[in-house]
Amino acid sequence: MSIKFGIIGHGFMGHEHETMLTQMDGIEVTGICDIQPKQLEDVKEGIIRYNSAEEMLANPDIQVVIIAANNNQHLDLVTKAANAKKDIICEKPVAMSVAELDEMMKAVNENGVKFTVHQQRRFDPDFRTIKEIYDQKALGDIFTIKNQLYGFNGNMHDWHVYISEGGGMLFDWGVHLLDQLLWMIDAKVTSVFATMKNVINEEVDDFFNIQLVFENGITAEVELGTYYLKDQPKWFERHWFMGGNEGSAYVDGFDPEGRIVRTTGLLTNVKGSRTMTAAGPTRSFGNPREGLIVTEELPEVHTCHENYFEQFIKAYHGEEEFFVKVPEVRRVLRLMEAVRESARTKKSVDFE
Repeated sequence: MSIKFGIIGHGFMGHEHETMLTQMDGIEVTGICDIQPKQLEDVKEGIIRYNSAEEMLANPDIQVVIIAANNNQHLDLVTKAANAKKDIICEKPVAMSVAELDEMMKAVNENGVKFTVHQQRRFDPDFRTIKEIYDQKALGDIFTIKNQLYGFNGNMHDWHVYISEGGGMLFDWGVHLLDQLLWMIDAKVTSVFATMKNVINEEVDDFFNIQLVFENGITAEVELGTYYLKDQPKWFERHWFMGGNEGSAYVDGFDPEGRIVRTTGLLTNVKGSRTMTAAGPTRSFGNPREGLIVTEELPEVHTCHENYFEQFIKAYHGEEEFFVKVPEVRRVLRLMEAVRESARTKKSVDFE
């Protein structure tokens, strides 16, 4: 029997959910709600349209509610949905703060409803490619990981330009980029150092650089800029770099391209003698001789965002655990708060 869904918020993500879910087996979109009637004009035929969340939550047929409203509305809507005994998927970021999430979970637990968060970018093919390399230990001991995303327009739109609405790129994309790293690397984060800037936008962040030190020795860097320009193909997409003691790997683009890169042999250290070379004493910073650098194909992965809801259906019916767990998203929120503190104080912040 299909799970009957209601969607609160019919902006960009609300439309994305409607498009995806109406094509999936095991799910029926029963109702869609938005406080602006214009946003409901293109709702598919057969789906009930609501102008208030309370009215939609009163429909006994709806079992699961997806909350896709502005970030600052999540707490209120999660609480109302839980009190109406609806199971809940909340868009990311789940809340504006750890304190808000804790308040949400009080209502969720008191009402005994199911709750998870839509962190669908754990299924991004580029991320799953670099994660597969990491999981296979294909590069030996990893010492550095870089995750970068750049844009050309600079400006954000709609409510994303207002702090009070939960706008800014840390809430928009940062939550995904940090979630991916924390989900991939099974180690504590010992310290955080971050810079955040308003380059084009007046109120909200549109550039950040976040440096994380993990207890297992990995240093990770996350950088995003909405106005970060370069005349290079596919520059305005995702870029991953991973370095280990047995090679490196780069993965570029949402439809990933890249290579695993190795050397055929390391240079031998010669003690007690002088080596005169244009590449300097390390002999590493010039052009490598032919045959020294070799490459391998990236591992193949086959994931897509539909996989999130395919797994949700199984978990909802008790066949598996929910893919995104509350302690995981709480940890990401805590990390985002540490990022803001570091950016404000211009100092490193001890984390776990």
